[in-house]
Amino acid sequence: MLRRTFMFLSAALVAASLGSVSTAYAQAKKTYYWISHGGPADPVWTYFLAGAKQWADDTGNAVNTSFHNGDVASQQEAVRAAIAAKADGIVTTSPDPGSLIEIAAEANAAKIPIINFNTPDPKASFDAYVGGDNVTFGRNWAQYLVDKGLVKKGDFVWMPVEIPGATYGVQEEEGIKSVFEPLGITYEITEATLDQAEAINRMVDYVTANRTKIKAMIGLGDLVTGSVKRVWDQVGIKPGEIPVVGWGNSLDTTQEVLNGYVNAGQWQDPQATSYMALSMAAMASSKIPPGFNIITGALYEKDTAQIYDDILSGK
Repeated sequence: MLRRTFMFLSAALVAASLGSVSTAYAQAKKTYYWISHGGPADPVWTYFLAGAKQWADDTGNAVNTSFHNGDVASQQEAVRAAIAAKADGIVTTSPDPGSLIEIAAEANAAKIPIINFNTPDPKASFDAYVGGDNVTFGRNWAQYLVDKGLVKKGDFVWMPVEIPGATYGVQEEEGIKSVFEPLGITYEITEATLDQAEAINRMVDYVTANRTKIKAMIGLGDLVTGSVKRVWDQVGIKPGEIPVVGWGNSLDTTQEVLNGYVNAGQWQDPQATSYMALSMAAMASSKIPPGFNIITGALYEKDTAQIYDDILSGK
């Protein structure tokens, strides 16, 4: 009888204890920093930001967000400010290869989880990476053009990018070069900037001057790929006349694929990428080390483009 009473009381105490732990956990809000090399004018970053905001709403934690428009020094300062503020966790893109190596080490020393997303840098001591494999994406774009018979030896491929030298473009070119160089296919990377109106103007100027030699285009960023229809319409190029592959994380590009302006677009799950990166930071903040990366992405053509168009439309 005594034994039974003891067990009953122990169970009651455990239940009460669990209840108090649950209440305390619900009230313990933390502060995380979400830091991007992109710009708010770039359509795809609207979706990345939406993922961060949704995570904050769902968890009740605070998420301080900032864009740095390709300004490496500004982004470095933002990450250091987050460390100085004793953030519970930091999720950040890599604005330029090697640019956050020292700062990631500073976060490690301060025991602040730092998760890399969107643009990887394996040389930096991030706790984990969430996003696509840009080298693989670049290789797949080039191989797509080759396998579909859209480019061959001696052909020239135009590759506009928003920020020359930025991590994503450098890594994508690495993959593209591994396919094109052995086949004798040449290419040129040109700057488009993060302002869409200016990007369209620069792209129009380039196509006007080089139309006869361009056999295909690879868009190294969402903004440039999403500008193809506007550029083609201005210079009088018909949908499909110049094969195009590249990023596809915006409604502009899903519509371009559906209407034949772009052959294939690269999906990176922008909302999910931000959401999972913050989730991994929270996990690490709770002393559960990630120990793995999360790789996202799918290359879609016209037959599946509607799926991604619906996602980006919020349907």
